[in-house]
Amino acid sequence: MPRFVGRENVRKRLAPLEGEPGLTRYADGEVRIEASGEVIVVRLPFGLAHEGKYETVHLEPLLDELASDHVVAALLVRLGGYAVGVFEGERLAASKVGARFVKGRHKKGGSSSSRFGRRRDEQERALIKEAAEVAEGVLEPWRNRVEFVALGGDRAAIDRVLAASPKLDWLSESALPRFFTVGDPRRRDLERLTYQLYAAELTEEAASRQT
Repeated sequence: MPRFVGRENVRKRLAPLEGEPGLTRYADGEVRIEASGEVIVVRLPFGLAHEGKYETVHLEPLLDELASDHVVAALLVRLGGYAVGVFEGERLAASKVGARFVKGRHKKGGSSSSRFGRRRDEQERALIKEAAEVAEGVLEPWRNRVEFVALGGDRAAIDRVLAASPKLDWLSESALPRFFTVGDPRRRDLERLTYQLYAAELTEEAASRQT
């Protein structure tokens, strides 16, 4: 079962295997390591351009990329708030967060339900508009330096924010494949995101026996 593991823990797990008999394949952005009766597959968060096959455990390209820092923009949105930030490596270099009250779903019918629905729609639109404006303000000065974009929160809310302004089109183009799950975004969620950004997807299993 794949799991996300912080880059320092990945390094500690794999570094002792360097040079051991086995097989290492770099292909399609992932590394497959066969050694000591097990198979380890590592997919790095920002990709891996190196390709090759080695008749030993060869980890230098993997560990070098794992240690590399990047400039990453982050946009986290749910219907309770938003958080926008820019990371230089693991340092949060710029950020802004905000919250707006959005009523929950109304369970009763009738005219009160209609009024409730209109009010909720107004609150949602206000939050989406505000989040888009803040994202423009925080991220635009970094646009030429940002290498990757991390999106998270609620997918529908993110889609609405991105659609709210043509100035945010570039975020989708640079978005990481992983969508980051958070509660109502707060500054602490941005700060915790540093670990998740550099976490690699790791799969470990016993090697199949040949009969």
